Amino acid sequence: MARAHVALQEADVLIEQRHFNGAMNRVYYAAFYAARAALATRRLDSSRHSGVIALFQEHFVRTGIVPTDAARALPRAFEKRQTSDYGDFSEPSSDEVVSLRDQVHAFIRSCEAAIGCR
Repeated sequence: MARAHVALQEADVLIEQRHFNGAMNRVYYAAFYAARAALATRRLDSSRHSGVIALFQEHFVRTGIVPTDAARALPRAFEKRQTSDYGDFSEPSSDEVVSLRDQVHAFIRSCEAAIGCR
């Protein structure tokens, strides 16, 4: 879970410096690392980002361990990161990045609660 927190801190620095594409990338990776940490407690992983998202949905969301509202941040962040990283003329707004950052922070807290770490 430490990598998730570091990525979120990196996002905060990039937001402060108004580097919103880079911040969106780090926000997504914060969520991704939290999901992988949760999956690791069940000895689950995937070599693909979409696989990590699917496994997390199957083992933590559909089972009710992580609330659906919090879990929506993971696929949302994935989509936003894809657009931000690979869209030629894409630049997320400050509000968009900060809003998603807050959602991902809540997602990380939900993952920590699910696996009993804080």
